[in-house]
Amino acid sequence: MPGLPCPRPARVVLDGNYARLEPLSPAHAPALFEASSGAGAAARFAFLPAEPPRNVADVESWISRSAASEDPLYFAVVDLATGRAAGREALYLAAHYGFETLGYRRFEWKCNNLNEPSKAAALRFGFAYEGLFRQHMWIKGASRDTAWFAMLDTEWPGFKREYERWLEPSNFDAAGRQLSKLRVRP
Repeated sequence: MPGLPCPRPARVVLDGNYARLEPLSPAHAPALFEASSGAGAAARFAFLPAEPPRNVADVESWISRSAASEDPLYFAVVDLATGRAAGREALYLAAHYGFETLGYRRFEWKCNNLNEPSKAAALRFGFAYEGLFRQHMWIKGASRDTAWFAMLDTEWPGFKREYERWLEPSNFDAAGRQLSKLRVRP
């Protein structure tokens, strides 16, 4: 195939209508600590390799290790309305960058097989289930089976149209709630 191999992702800012992806930096630590602590933190971290951070210093330590990584690259999701980091992933921006800028052929979603909400989200976003990697890794003192999902470059044009329809300002009410659901199918 012409143009292969594709370039590696770069530490670039990816701008969207509601959020932007920024390369992870120490400036994100206070907002990420706030978003990842408090009530429900243990449940939000149940399927992640790390424990919930106890303080901003824990987040700063994680950021210093993660920001140095070349694979994977880490980004913070910054809410454009507030200017605050609120998470680590924005699917549409990442897929658009991978398929349209870098020329990738596949975009993967991997999660703990016990994480039913994550598996449901992968399917809702159009990823096709590809299989189970049994005893894939050891996390938090237990063996983890990893569920793998992917979308392909040939599927992206249809997914992109549906994502853009779903993200249109006209699909939101005055309170910011979406009026119609995402409808993608692999």
